[in-house]
Amino acid sequence: MALRTTSLALLLGVAVLGGVIGRASAAGPAGGANDLPVASEVRLGGDEVQTRMVVDLSHKVDLRAFTLANPYRVVIDLPQVAFQFPPKTGEVGRGLIKAFRFGLVMQGGSRMVIDLARPARVEKAFVIEPANDQPARLVLDLSATDRDAFMRTIALENRALDSRPPEVRRIDLHPDGKPSADARPLVVVDPGHGGIDNGTKAPSGEVEKTIVLEFSLLLRDKLEKTGKYRVVMTRTDDTFIALGDRVQLARARQAALFMSIHADALRRVEGDAHGATIYTLSERPSDARAAQLAEAENQADAIAGIDLSAEPKDVAGILIDLARRETKTFSQQFAQGMVTELRAATRLHMHPLKSAAFVVLKAPDVPSVLVELGYVTNKADLKSLISNGWRERTADAMVQAVHTFFTTRVAGTGQN
Repeated sequence: MALRTTSLALLLGVAVLGGVIGRASAAGPAGGANDLPVASEVRLGGDEVQTRMVVDLSHKVDLRAFTLANPYRVVIDLPQVAFQFPPKTGEVGRGLIKAFRFGLVMQGGSRMVIDLARPARVEKAFVIEPANDQPARLVLDLSATDRDAFMRTIALENRALDSRPPEVRRIDLHPDGKPSADARPLVVVDPGHGGIDNGTKAPSGEVEKTIVLEFSLLLRDKLEKTGKYRVVMTRTDDTFIALGDRVQLARARQAALFMSIHADALRRVEGDAHGATIYTLSERPSDARAAQLAEAENQADAIAGIDLSAEPKDVAGILIDLARRETKTFSQQFAQGMVTELRAATRLHMHPLKSAAFVVLKAPDVPSVLVELGYVTNKADLKSLISNGWRERTADAMVQAVHTFFTTRVAGTGQN
């Protein structure tokens, strides 16, 4: 079905349907690191029946488009692209497009995830060659449909293609294919978010994924420097890792401890809060805020455009249940020790120990905590989060908490 608007007018960024196309100019030069394709401008046009998205590219690339439900989304997979859009691009949509986000979803691959205002059908998705001094352009045409038709489309797409790229679905659990013979405890450090998933964002523009990655790299280095621990990170760069894969990495490596590092945020209407908080797993959250945070953190896969509807459910037998009970006890002990050490290094939340049903804490056999280092929406916390001195002190305190945990745990088992 042809769009009611003039295709050429949309491609050239001219006003359509009696309105002006939403436009975002390039935020940088028409070139990128390592000569990656550059996405320099995006325009939206249309209404609640038919909508078009046009993205200017430095040169033609291949793409794959598919749809996901709950919530309604369109996902566009691309080779790795340098997005040079200005701040706030994608926060407001038009027509069938409620909002959209973009970023790295794996090494060598980028993704655009488009949140739909209602079910929609992908009429066309293609990239045209540059011509007549005009750049290459990615064109996405959407038409409104109903839920039944939308779900039928997803079923047909899933017969041919898994919506999760192999690089997202599987990470390198054992680089050499064998468990390590090193007897030192293995600690997994998990910087939250990454790639297309920015996490929280400070009013001044700092994003959680960058803050926690920088801190986690420092924490890893300090743990390794002690010589007492092996350390594995779920990500060491701006790459998206699915939540389940973070847990699987810890289990496959037979980790002795898992620490997921995050930074919190509050909307203005929710008031102000400050300080670090340590979370452990509980299906019954300690309070409403803990429940809200877990719900938000558990949406990471949906944010990245991953469909987990067909993921197998956990089978909880008696042995697994016993393991979970023991693991929960160890997790709580470590969290309590972490609070003790952090008191001397940083501000803590008024209720620093909390619990909720975080997906990344659900390994039944790996003691796990989620550390919210502070609030990016609090000026004092944000100043600390980006301070080298604060990072050094806080990382040192966390290393001491790890040391106390393993020393106490070994002593409690009667091992020498």
